[in-house]
Amino acid sequence: MNIEQLYATDHMLSQEKLDIRTVTMGISLLDCADGEGKKARQKIYDRITTNAEHLVEEVEKVGRTYGVSIANKRVSVTPISLIAGASGEEDYVAYAETLDRAGKAVGVDFIGGFSALVQQHATAADRILIDSIPRALAETDIVCASVNVGSTRAGINMDAVRRLGEVIRESAELTKDQDCIGPAKLVVFANAVEDNPFMAGAFHGASQGDCALRVGVSGPGVVKHALEAVRGEPMERVAEEIKRTAFKITRLGELIGRETSKRLDVPFTTIDLSLAPTPAIGDSVARILEEIGLSQVGTHGTTAALALLNDAVKKGGLMASSYVGGLSGAFIPVSEDEGMIAAAASGELSIDKLEAMTSVCSVGLDMIAVPGDTPASTISAIIADECAIGMINMKTTAVRLIPVIGKGVGESVTFGGLLGSAPIMPVHPGDSSAMVSRGGFIPAPVHSFKN
Repeated sequence: MNIEQLYATDHMLSQEKLDIRTVTMGISLLDCADGEGKKARQKIYDRITTNAEHLVEEVEKVGRTYGVSIANKRVSVTPISLIAGASGEEDYVAYAETLDRAGKAVGVDFIGGFSALVQQHATAADRILIDSIPRALAETDIVCASVNVGSTRAGINMDAVRRLGEVIRESAELTKDQDCIGPAKLVVFANAVEDNPFMAGAFHGASQGDCALRVGVSGPGVVKHALEAVRGEPMERVAEEIKRTAFKITRLGELIGRETSKRLDVPFTTIDLSLAPTPAIGDSVARILEEIGLSQVGTHGTTAALALLNDAVKKGGLMASSYVGGLSGAFIPVSEDEGMIAAAASGELSIDKLEAMTSVCSVGLDMIAVPGDTPASTISAIIADECAIGMINMKTTAVRLIPVIGKGVGESVTFGGLLGSAPIMPVHPGDSSAMVSRGGFIPAPVHSFKN
């Protein structure tokens, strides 16, 4: 960086809410499988607490050294269904409890990987893990779960989609005394990536090494501020300004990743440049879209503005670093973005519009509260719709829906912290149960057959 870039970055950090959203350590548990579940869980605990023993300490030192706020320190592990299956047990809640204890022992904010990959078929272990999710999320504090139910190559596993609609409702019921927070820690994916540092969907892929560091950078406020200087100018000028800003943000993320990697002697593998918002004023993706020229996010033109933003962020990041991966782009979680919350509360932003937006952004229908009486089949149908977008467009999509038991449209729910609060959004009253109950597979699209 030259002196001008250093001054610009310092201003981003001090005035524009630029932060490192997460440093996530991925840990392989593949050799922790054991025919005796108790032994497997002890291996898992020992592996996590050994590898991540100094993670929080060293990340905080790096943050102080460079004057950078590093909001979260996290661990992701090999999908537990791949490990627990060897035990022959028929309930995996104890594995979630082990992850919870290990994560708390090393001081991380979240630990992800209570996961299964069932886009083709589900093994017995996968089915047990999925059935264990409601209790696992109700009986732990920092464990996050994910299930990949579809991909461009495999199609969509509708049996898994049907079951996960039920699981989400069960999870909400078990945590209704905590504002139904259980489903907020569960993501259903299509085309999940193995190097995602962001919760609740992070897991350490089976093709990854023994241990890896992944950095997630965020800066919606920085991008919003940069665009204020080009008001009224043509769209290509807007895209150029976003690219320049993303370039600077990525350089900072790589600096933090490399320094942390050196201190922990763990390979730095990915910088995920995702504009992940928070409920704080001035840290909103929605406000970026409005700066581009929308009266409020959700109105006509929103999808086009988001497409420009997402593409420009990726282009700027790729010019800055060879380590860009994960998801990278723009996230649109309703409860975590004060601009999205305002648009949803006013009625300008609907689930249908959010679905259209997911065709051009980083992930999908994220942190959306729906009425507590929403049928499981409707939840499954929403998952199927979103997975279809990912499958056809060869991109990652995801669903994190929260049915809020005992509440309906016009009310709201508060989760606190980065999870924020959300107005309860209406869903269509029509019945999708006959479609969902068919089960089976939605076949892979014709363009999946490439070798």
